[in-house]
Amino acid sequence: MTKRTRFLPMLLLIAFIAARVHAGALLIPMDAEGQTDHLKAYGVTYWALQQGMKAEWLLNYRGGSFLIFDTDSALKKAAMQGVTATTVDDAAVQAIYQQIEENNMDRIPLEKAPKVAVYTPPTADPWDDAVTLALTYADIPYDKIWDEEALDGKLNNYDWLHLHHEDFTGQYGKFYRSFRNTPWYQEQVRQFEAMARKAGYSKVQDHKGAVAEAIHDYVQRGGFLFAMCAATDTLDIALAARGLDIVAPEIDGDGLTPGYQEKLNFNNTLAFTNFSLVTNPLIYEFSDIDTGPSPVTPGERYQAQFFTLFDFSAKFDPVPTILTQDHTSKVPDFLGQTTAFRKSKLKPNVIVLADFPGTGVAKYIHGVLGDGTFTFLAGHDPEDAQHLVGEGDTDLSQHPNSPGYRLILNNVLFPAAKKKPRKT
Repeated sequence: MTKRTRFLPMLLLIAFIAARVHAGALLIPMDAEGQTDHLKAYGVTYWALQQGMKAEWLLNYRGGSFLIFDTDSALKKAAMQGVTATTVDDAAVQAIYQQIEENNMDRIPLEKAPKVAVYTPPTADPWDDAVTLALTYADIPYDKIWDEEALDGKLNNYDWLHLHHEDFTGQYGKFYRSFRNTPWYQEQVRQFEAMARKAGYSKVQDHKGAVAEAIHDYVQRGGFLFAMCAATDTLDIALAARGLDIVAPEIDGDGLTPGYQEKLNFNNTLAFTNFSLVTNPLIYEFSDIDTGPSPVTPGERYQAQFFTLFDFSAKFDPVPTILTQDHTSKVPDFLGQTTAFRKSKLKPNVIVLADFPGTGVAKYIHGVLGDGTFTFLAGHDPEDAQHLVGEGDTDLSQHPNSPGYRLILNNVLFPAAKKKPRKT
């Protein structure tokens, strides 16, 4: 062996160590002062995972920052997207790790980009969908699926599922009173009835109930479900009412099941229990799960303009910590057909992620079902406090630092997080 070949392994080792010293990482800060576009930052991180890059989510560090271990290409991507990012050497990375170790922070490896689906009708409804807007703005790819795909087992192809503002009860969004004579409402009725017949169901309620069961089973098998607005409570209402008729005759042409309220099966639901239905088609409400900023039962009234995110222990409760990462703990409230949840209607195992302090009202909740999870955020559009039917889409380029939209994108990246053993 020559002197040159004898020292070659040592030279390679020295070169590797030197490369690591200068390699460092790309830090994408997510605090209020440090980031120009919080929403697109999620898209850059998602893209890095698509490329097979290593990344970490730094919980509670500068608003839930991201660390990507590929400085050159990730830096170029961030610059193209207008996202603030800075390279940090290994010494700086170790200093960040030390700060995380000594505080209520943690670092979570991100393993792979989750495959995303949005449950949405094929025709455009006269309202926007906040999640679709967020995914599009952040440049995160997604597939659109609807009832046929759900019943054909296609949900299993996706890691993460969002429910468009769907009414799973077969009452067409409770829009009967105000919009039954409009072309879009009448077309929706025709479309939903045709889809139900095609699937072998005589009634829309039964068809949507079967879809609700398919979604329930998807979560139980390990899926990640995220829903907003009316999809949150109508999913559980549909599950509790399987085998019952809860649709008024003005809508489906026949009568309600006698004693339907007492026959609801709350064992079938994900998040809510002991709720009472509102079956009057002239009342724009599904049940008493929902409450808004108007006089309700004492202790459940709220008039706040903001809801408050809970501060969880990053090292002991990483999941709720991930879902509440933000650059502010107070998020502007926004209305919807389902605006907020009465805590008295939550199942005991449901975690409240955000509420209106001093009230019995929650805004943002999370739970586990079997091997999967569900997260519900009440309200329609985080940057349109009173979005009305027929209004145009929100332009997220005007709201790149939206704390409400960050909650949505936390959920999109959540399935990428490597599960860590719960500390005891």
